[in-house]
Amino acid sequence: MATEAAVARIAQEGKYLSFVLGSEEYGLEILKVQEINGMMDITRVPRTPHYVRGVINLRGRVIPIISLRDKFKMPSIEDTEKTCIIVVQVQYQEDSLTMGIIVDEVSEVLTIGAESIEPPPSFGGGMEETDYITGMGKLTDKVVILLDIDRVLDAEEMKAIVDTAQ
Repeated sequence: MATEAAVARIAQEGKYLSFVLGSEEYGLEILKVQEINGMMDITRVPRTPHYVRGVINLRGRVIPIISLRDKFKMPSIEDTEKTCIIVVQVQYQEDSLTMGIIVDEVSEVLTIGAESIEPPPSFGGGMEETDYITGMGKLTDKVVILLDIDRVLDAEEMKAIVDTAQ
């Protein structure tokens, strides 16, 4: 059973939305992406985790917004004209949750074949810290870190996000 769970987390070939954080490029399964927006006014919510930037009103729906830079413990930077909010659908328990992730810049939609995907590297110790990485997409001139957006936040963090949205 544990083997099946591990295999399920390996990235599959297909289309990925690539984006930049710092000097690294990441990819999200395109089917998880609902839309891409430029930065907008974000309402801070008191007593939320450091990586929760707040909430936005997206066509009448309150959507929690997280900063992937803060979540990944990267240095903070000022938002630029390239900073974007990627609105994604995330599985949480039995439901699908809509939330936004702030990234430095959206790059392009990539088609990555199975032969170009390597399993995530082993960093030793507990894998909890990086089990949201499903693979490494090897392209001609770069490596794209493929993310499982459903696993970027753990169950406790997802509960905090759900509470923020309500």
